[in-house]
Amino acid sequence: MPYQVLSLKWRPQTFTDLVGQKHVSQTLVNAFKKDRVAQAYTLTGPRGVGKTTTARIIAKALNCKSLQNFDPCNGCSNCKEITDGRNIDVIEIDGASNRGIEEIRTLREQIKYPPMSSSYKVYIIDEVHMLTTQAFNALLKTLEEPPQHVKFILATTDVHKVPQTIISRCQRFDFLPLSNTTISDRLKYITESENQSIDEKSLSMIASKSEGSMRD
Repeated sequence: MPYQVLSLKWRPQTFTDLVGQKHVSQTLVNAFKKDRVAQAYTLTGPRGVGKTTTARIIAKALNCKSLQNFDPCNGCSNCKEITDGRNIDVIEIDGASNRGIEEIRTLREQIKYPPMSSSYKVYIIDEVHMLTTQAFNALLKTLEEPPQHVKFILATTDVHKVPQTIISRCQRFDFLPLSNTTISDRLKYITESENQSIDEKSLSMIASKSEGSMRD
C-alpha cells in the first residue's frame, strides 16, 4: 500500500469527524434533517481549517445512497468515488487557475445536463476570490437560480475579495482557527491510532506552531 501523508489519511470523512467547527457541522446536519440544504454555500476561513474537506462531505451527504444519522456512509459507490476524487458528478474547480469568463461560461453550459449516477451535480470552486470580475458577473444568475439538480460550494481564504452580490446568494459559514487544545487532542488521537508515542510538551509545541491550522 503506497505511503499516504497523515493530513490526507486522517482527513475527516463525516460531519461527526470535523473538529473545531461544531457551529458548521451541526448546522449542516440540521439542514439535512429538515431537508433544507441551500442551493449554494460560501465557506470562508484561514487555511487548513476544513473548508474543502467540509465541501466534500456535503457533496457525499447529498449523493450518499445510505446516510447514517445524516452522515455519509462512506461505504456506497458514490461516497467512495467522491472520497477518491473520481465521481463525475462532483466537480472541483481551482479558482486560481480557472478564473476567466470562458471557464464560467463552460460551467454554465455543463450544469444544464443532469447528473450521471448521483442525485446532484456538485460544483466546488476553491479559492473562489481569484475569479475575475467578469467571471463573477457570469456566475451571478446561475448561482441565484441553479437547476434543481445542481449545488454550488464556494471556498475562500479571502472572503473580502468576493463580491457581496455573490455572497448574498449563498449560505455563508465562517470557519474558525482551531485552538491549540483541539489540535493537540486530535494529534494525540492520531498518534495513538498509528501506534506511535509523543509527549505532551511536543504536542503542545506542534499545536502552537500550527497557528490554528490542522493541516499545518
